[in-house]
Amino acid sequence: MHKPVLLKEVIKILDIQPTDKVLDGTVGGGGYFKEICHWLGEGSILLGLDQDETVIEKLKDKISCDNLCQRYLKNENFRNLDKVLNELGLKQVNKIVFDLGFSSDQLTESGRGFSFQKNEPLMMTLKSQVKENDLTAFEIVNYWEEESLVDILEGYGEERFAKKIARNICQSRKQTPLQTTFDLVEIIKQSVPLWYQHKKIHYATKTFQALRIAVNDEMGALEEGLQKGFEYLEKKGRMAVVSFHSKEDRVVKNFFKDKKNKQECVWINKKPIVPMRNEVLQNPRARSAKLRAVEKL
Repeated sequence: MHKPVLLKEVIKILDIQPTDKVLDGTVGGGGYFKEICHWLGEGSILLGLDQDETVIEKLKDKISCDNLCQRYLKNENFRNLDKVLNELGLKQVNKIVFDLGFSSDQLTESGRGFSFQKNEPLMMTLKSQVKENDLTAFEIVNYWEEESLVDILEGYGEERFAKKIARNICQSRKQTPLQTTFDLVEIIKQSVPLWYQHKKIHYATKTFQALRIAVNDEMGALEEGLQKGFEYLEKKGRMAVVSFHSKEDRVVKNFFKDKKNKQECVWINKKPIVPMRNEVLQNPRARSAKLRAVEKL
């Protein structure tokens, strides 16, 4: 069951008004989208984007609001939000939210290898329809140079045993290609110390995170989405971003800091808002979440 992280805090910091034009750039499980919908009224617009087509199709049947809000759900990466806004004839919006996390449904039900707890093909792409030239985790682990694998695992996963994992991946694939998530998990297990295997966070978590980020160019998409979103944001409009690891948070923080230094926005919260202890206990995935928000000048 998907649980949106920092939901009340996001709604409060965006200061949703009945006539707002709101962009939810990462619909996922639909937690923010559904809640925002209930705050909107006649004359308002709510646009939701997601790169995963299956997510959009599921939500179209689930989203129902009794108000007169105009709702749109589009299958698109938020890095291309300008394309969707132009197609809808929307020149600006006044509220934007990006939730950079994954819904639990995407992790466990996609069948594309996001979870190390299920034996699935090594894909890790957010695209439900994979084309021949689309990058997948299979291609990365079986064909990329060892040095590139180390860079990914250290840079995107902050994996302390990146070199050993990368070395063992390269050794193993000489015998037979890595086909499934369990193939990869077994190599990771053989590459890390026993104490690391028994930590609270699963020993494969950082490697899977790093590969997912690389496959979907999540950092590039984030930088592009932030820039385009800010361009389409009305003056006095607000942008809120929930990130889940330090690399993402650094990109968001530096982007907002740059805009603030140029006197293009003001911080709504000087320090990132993090989940309360009870939310983390109910939803362990919330433990690393950070919420940052600005208002455009």
